Amino acid sequence: MKEFLWHIRVYYEDTDCGGVVYHTQYLNFMERARTEMLRSVGFEQDELLEKENVIFAVRSLSVDYLKPSRFNDLLRISNSIRHLGHASMTFDQSVIRHSDDSLLCKAEVRIACLHSDTLLPCPIPENIRREFNHAD
Repeated sequence: MKEFLWHIRVYYEDTDCGGVVYHTQYLNFMERARTEMLRSVGFEQDELLEKENVIFAVRSLSVDYLKPSRFNDLLRISNSIRHLGHASMTFDQSVIRHSDDSLLCKAEVRIACLHSDTLLPCPIPENIRREFNHAD
């Protein structure tokens, strides 16, 4: 799939006592952007659970924190699928400050598709695979 962009504002609750975005919040921002990416092509995670019996879980990630972000910054989260495997997807994600296009954080995130009842790996549903292959 081509690049998907999602914007998010930094709230006070996202920051530490120094007014800087707490490092784990970047992971939350990226999670929301991946969810919105799925939603943008017609897939809701609660419906995938109910109809397909699948969930997506982070299998591994590598994160580089490059510059700080602060309260009230508008951020742009960039998602792209690097690899679409049989039972996993690898995303390249970046967090960019909108006002000056500064790259703040970048990550490689591997997501596993799991059966919701057993939590064992399973194939990515064909309708999702088709949508992401079609968008290339």
